[in-house]
Amino acid sequence: MSEHNHDHDENCGCGGEHDEDVFIVTDAEGKEHEMVMVYTFEYQDRGYAVLLDRNDPEADGVIFRIEEENDEAYLVAIEDDEEWNHVVAIYNEIAEREANNA
Repeated sequence: MSEHNHDHDENCGCGGEHDEDVFIVTDAEGKEHEMVMVYTFEYQDRGYAVLLDRNDPEADGVIFRIEEENDEAYLVAIEDDEEWNHVVAIYNEIAEREANNA
């Protein structure tokens, strides 16, 4: 899991991968959104991914749990309120720590 998180461009100099991981996510109203994975982190031995709407970068990000089965990884919505609250709190701590280090 990568915790590499910044805007990539030809001048960023990070040496990191610049290809976007794009996922099609359908919202509650049935509308499809192209989402880009911008950050991953772990909490209690589980992986989580933060995705942003590719066509609306000002919109709030969405967090999914990363599940693996038969060497394939896929994203799963977090439906348990307790898990969701913990994951959001952990992500907010990470984001605040990174903002303070910038």
